[in-house]
Amino acid sequence: MKHFFDLFDSTVLNMAGLRLLSASFELTAVVLMLYFNSIHKAIIINGSLALVGPIIFVATMTLGLVGLADDLSIGRLLLIGLGVGLILFAVLK
Repeated sequence: MKHFFDLFDSTVLNMAGLRLLSASFELTAVVLMLYFNSIHKAIIINGSLALVGPIIFVATMTLGLVGLADDLSIGRLLLIGLGVGLILFAVLK
């Protein structure tokens, strides 16, 4: 199994791990919504996902940008950072 993970870049594995963590939060939320069977509790659960989603997004993008830092110029990194900031601004406003 260790040889399987050696095939992938460590940054890509970490990014995929964060996305897997995010997916587990989503699946847990589905189960909790069905378990409680209440619109009020479902809205609360969904609201908590709205907090977790951007955190996972920013963490994943940060890992990716750190992994690309050697390959990209500072200007391109700033443009990507500005793009991520604009996405968060649009989503959170």
